[in-house]
Amino acid sequence: MSKLVGDKKFMERTLISDAPRMIGQYVKLAGWVNSRRDHGKLIFIDLRDRTGVVQIVVIPDKESAYQNAKDIRSEFVVEIEGLVKERPGGLEKDAKTGKIELEAAKITVISKVEAELPFDVAKSELDANLNTLLDNRNLVLRNKKINDIFKVYAEMIKSYGDVMRENSFLEIKTPKILSAATEGGANFFKIKYFDRDAYLAQSPQFYKQAGVGAFERVFEIGTVFRAEPHFTTRHVNEYTGLDAEMGFIDSFSDVMDALEKVMQRMLLDISKNCQAELSEYAAGELLFSDKFPRLRLTEALEILDKEYGKKSEDVDIDPEGERLICEWAKKNHNSDFVFLTHYPVSVRPFYSMPSVDGQYTETFDLLFRGVEIASGGQRIHDYEQLRSSIVKHGLKPEDFEHYLDIFKLGMPAHGGWGLGSERIVQKILALGSIKEAILFPRDVKRITP
Repeated sequence: MSKLVGDKKFMERTLISDAPRMIGQYVKLAGWVNSRRDHGKLIFIDLRDRTGVVQIVVIPDKESAYQNAKDIRSEFVVEIEGLVKERPGGLEKDAKTGKIELEAAKITVISKVEAELPFDVAKSELDANLNTLLDNRNLVLRNKKINDIFKVYAEMIKSYGDVMRENSFLEIKTPKILSAATEGGANFFKIKYFDRDAYLAQSPQFYKQAGVGAFERVFEIGTVFRAEPHFTTRHVNEYTGLDAEMGFIDSFSDVMDALEKVMQRMLLDISKNCQAELSEYAAGELLFSDKFPRLRLTEALEILDKEYGKKSEDVDIDPEGERLICEWAKKNHNSDFVFLTHYPVSVRPFYSMPSVDGQYTETFDLLFRGVEIASGGQRIHDYEQLRSSIVKHGLKPEDFEHYLDIFKLGMPAHGGWGLGSERIVQKILALGSIKEAILFPRDVKRITP
């Protein structure tokens, strides 16, 4: 556990997770002080690193270590050298700190805490409201339960990339500064780009369609910006989208089939690799069949009327309707997922492929546990049809010149989806707000930390 560098001997750091295999050996641990407790003349420190927590025992006989330990408090960053021992049989072996302890011989303070902490981050549950937790995000992220949200998130991102590559999708990275608003409308952020106006990307839509023209199948994990003044538990103004686009489809059913397989794989990977993290939350069993139920939007509205007495004045569905139709899907199909299809032309972007009747579109939303997590469908691939659709949506073709140029070069029938990563984690872990699933969230009021 040590090595020579020049004429000096240095001890390598041991991770806490490796320490149980090193009983009887002298090691160096490093991390954050989770807590410090004094029992008579003994000082106990719970030390935390990225792999776990271990108990440190400091005895008066080790005078230098003992004096340093007296000044230590929560969240100090320290290095501790000492002997790994099995915890005495007469003591209860703590589930959190394990079956071993380190008898400290040397303690070095790397960094002190310069201010009073607003709460004890070592507690399993932090007693503070959401705004306080977000205002103190750097500290809050050290809490194990909150930290574990992002282990689930990381597994989801890894799984998405894995399954996409396995199905011949090429990962691309698209621009986030655009010359025109992708979706039209007003929900975009306008910025100054040198001597002209530009916009933050509402989606990678235009560029992933261009990707189909070059690579047939593409996907992206990237940032999306929406200037929507929402104050809900499901909306933020910057989020990470899991996007995909695929060419040579026969219909938008091919896109739903692909997304269905992707979601199944992601949830299986999370269930398999994040059991400890899931157990900390009221996650519940993830329910889905081989085929997610698929309903036309008009059928869903009829079910809401008949089963729940909920009527809709427009051919569209609100958040309460999404929640209720998911309740219906779980009851009747044992599924946490349901596809709603054929949204009206009036509520879909101009690039959406219209259905034969011209009133609806070959598009879908995927709902999961009461909330929309994905939107997608087939896109218009014919130049003249696309140009006409832009005009019908009250937009100017000249504003989309470079986008339209893609379709002058020959494009296959294609479609894809945009999937909201944070909403997936929010619903899996039953978090109260989507902001809890974002490292540093951005909403109408919050642009720091």
